[in-house]
Amino acid sequence: MSLTRVFLGLGSNIEREAHLVAGLEALAGLLADMRCSPVFESHAVGIKSGNFFNLVVVGDTELPLLELDRRLKFIEADNGRYAPDRKGLPLDIDVLLYGEQVGNFNGLILPRAEILKNAFVLWPLALLVPQLQHPVDGRSFADLWATTQIDQQLWPAAFQWRGIELTPQALLQAHSDGAA
Repeated sequence: MSLTRVFLGLGSNIEREAHLVAGLEALAGLLADMRCSPVFESHAVGIKSGNFFNLVVVGDTELPLLELDRRLKFIEADNGRYAPDRKGLPLDIDVLLYGEQVGNFNGLILPRAEILKNAFVLWPLALLVPQLQHPVDGRSFADLWATTQIDQQLWPAAFQWRGIELTPQALLQAHSDGAA
């Protein structure tokens, strides 16, 4: 079976580190050659809650799109996403891009609109795959990040997974220098 390159957006605002690590561990079992963007912290968008941690993951999968999405829902559920008494959003995983697919796939619309609407999706994509082109817009993610005006505050956040710093020290330092 052939592999499809997939990009996933992850976010959490409850026990952020624990849920993102659990999500990454689960995804490592689903995706080959998985790579992670830096992690960013941002204010909540569209809901009243604490700050979010967000990142983008890229990897290859043999799973068809809808089966991948179904498995992502199980990972979210394992982390309390659908618990009746949950507070906040423990773990959210969205398919952003699935190969070159464009359109509505059983209610899953690709590419995901949030790519161009949310800085916490576009900036990580621009850092992870700067030259990759948006399948509809046609511009590279680096160009989109440089030119798209999104009124959201976000900043790099230190984050480790499997002993690796996902957010480079230079990015953290650049932010702290600019914030001072």
